[in-house]
Amino acid sequence: MMITDLTKSELYIHIPFCVKKCLYCDFLSFPADEKTKERYIEALCDELLFIGSERCDKPLRSVFIGGGTPSVLPAEHMVRVMNVVKERFTLEDDAEITIECNPGTLDEEKLTAYRACGINRLSIGLQSSHESELKSLGRIHNYEDFVRSIRMAEKAGFDNINVDLMSGLPGQSASSFEETLRKVCTLSENIKHISAYSLIIEEETPFGQMYEDGRLDLPDEDADREMYHMTSRILKEYGFERYEISNYARKGYECIHNIGYWTGVEYFAAGLDAASYYGHCRYTDTPDMEEYLKDPLAGPVLIEKLDQQGLISEYMILGLRLISGVSVSEFEKRFKTGIFDVYGREIDRFISDGLLEHCEDRIKLSEKGLDLANFVMRAFI
Repeated sequence: MMITDLTKSELYIHIPFCVKKCLYCDFLSFPADEKTKERYIEALCDELLFIGSERCDKPLRSVFIGGGTPSVLPAEHMVRVMNVVKERFTLEDDAEITIECNPGTLDEEKLTAYRACGINRLSIGLQSSHESELKSLGRIHNYEDFVRSIRMAEKAGFDNINVDLMSGLPGQSASSFEETLRKVCTLSENIKHISAYSLIIEEETPFGQMYEDGRLDLPDEDADREMYHMTSRILKEYGFERYEISNYARKGYECIHNIGYWTGVEYFAAGLDAASYYGHCRYTDTPDMEEYLKDPLAGPVLIEKLDQQGLISEYMILGLRLISGVSVSEFEKRFKTGIFDVYGREIDRFISDGLLEHCEDRIKLSEKGLDLANFVMRAFI
């Protein structure tokens, strides 16, 4: 596991556009016409210029372009964004630069342009290899589209690709999920990372309404748990080690950007409703498109200033998501107090219950504790 470097920072860039909103999605995303996209990129570049000149004074170890579906944009828009990043920010020589993509929105021109402008990692949203399951989610692609995207990415020179997968889908079985896992693992040696999440039903989504109406054919609890447990077992067979509750990577390909988030590295964000964390404070840009287009330099709104206890609590809650857990010595270095002085009773109780382990310098969830992670983490709030 890499060592946290608080002298570096990270950058998140939000692209809110998509072809069609998926039925489970509660992110700020929507279809838009080309004129709106052009205006948005103009505003986004203005904000990035300001952040790079006035706010971010640390080298960037990662850039993450998320959404929405950033790959719906024409290639020249993404090249322009990356040119601004390279002009106004200091990038580490080995900085990880990721763009989220969906099958059905990629072509050779875009992928060649991404590679040429410095993007070196793709995160492709597959979710499932089964057409019926994809249709139930409202996805615009099929598995063949995904395979074509992987082959085009390889041709363009990408050798660090993440694939997003989901379990607990309507109509999904343990055997169909296993088939998806094995298909992805054997498709390409350039797939270095897999994010595997369980479906969460959010209230303000079509799925939320369908669930309330009893119209979602979800797997039962036993099937859902079987899928959860088979994920790490099967992915390990193919060389993907679990390093976070929902993330798996080949050795040396853990996502730098996400690890930064889980270990308290500062990150700056640009774009509609984009959230930043720096100076022990959380900020967010406006979620109103017209407001953002009118004045992207209005600045993010302060959401929360974390005090010492808030910082300590967050360090524990986010750090325990990592399979390696939290560092006892780093806790003391950051907070000038011992981890057992603050949480000794909670840690001892969970170790006694078999939910936490104390291994040398690390406090981490046990195998049993991983199944009850939310219960454990609540004790550190």
